[in-house]
Amino acid sequence: MTHSLQNPILWALLVVLLGAIAVIVLQRRAAASARQDSDALRAHYAALESDFSQSVEAAHVRADEETKTVLKSAMRTLQGLAAEQQLVISRLQNKYGDSVILEDLLEIDHTNSQFGRRAQSIAVLCDGWLGRQREVASIYDVVRSAQGRIRHFRRVEILSQVNYGITSRAVEPVALVLAELLDNATSYSSPDTMVEINIRTVPKGICIVVDDAGIGMNDEERSRADKLLSTERVSGVSSLGNPPQFGFAVAGVLSERFGFEASVDSSSPYGGVRAVLLLPHELLTAMPEQRPTEAGPGGAETARNPFEAAPVAA
Repeated sequence: MTHSLQNPILWALLVVLLGAIAVIVLQRRAAASARQDSDALRAHYAALESDFSQSVEAAHVRADEETKTVLKSAMRTLQGLAAEQQLVISRLQNKYGDSVILEDLLEIDHTNSQFGRRAQSIAVLCDGWLGRQREVASIYDVVRSAQGRIRHFRRVEILSQVNYGITSRAVEPVALVLAELLDNATSYSSPDTMVEINIRTVPKGICIVVDDAGIGMNDEERSRADKLLSTERVSGVSSLGNPPQFGFAVAGVLSERFGFEASVDSSSPYGGVRAVLLLPHELLTAMPEQRPTEAGPGGAETARNPFEAAPVAA
């Protein structure tokens, strides 16, 4: 035993073993420290990335709010001018009656209606004011008002009507949403086809059904439209695309704000899109008293008073 302890080779092996153990311990400590440093570095960069993302999001929100504020102010001015111009045109129509100039005035009136509709739509998406105050009106008159706000109004055919009115607070929102749906229907269907409107009584209220013979929508387009109309809202005007698409976004905002429903989840009998506007009983009332009529788009008669602009405070 003593001879073994005195063996230099054994001591050399022992020294090497102890050295190896020391190296292994040091390496493990170094690896643990490196892992800690790496974890700390990852956490630091994750925090930086989170802070950066939040800063970018906050800047985006601020920029969008500033844009909406500027647009809302600009649209309020344009809406006021459009309303004033509408009143001037109405006075001229009354002044010249059935004279030759009346037809030209009606064309100007129609163009001004389209201009006013677009200003309203932008204002709505900027959380702004619709810009008009209405009296109670019949559903038929509201549909006619919507028809008169689109470019291709002559392609719209109203096939039925009901004896109900719409409460004053909902008259303008319903007219604007229906105008946007009609604009989509005429824009995405052949110019030689008609767009049909049927007004139906249903257990939940009144349905205004718009059928076109257009190209329809694919699954992706229909899914996006459904989201805009029901669950998701545009986060700002910058998310409307280029060129911007207002129709479904405006319909979604106003339907949520005023308590009616808009949908485009089915096809029309002609292969195009069927848009449905459902007005619940809360927005319906008895037929209003008949008012003096005047020639509207296409020479048809429409009740005048419910659709005259009445400037009110913003």
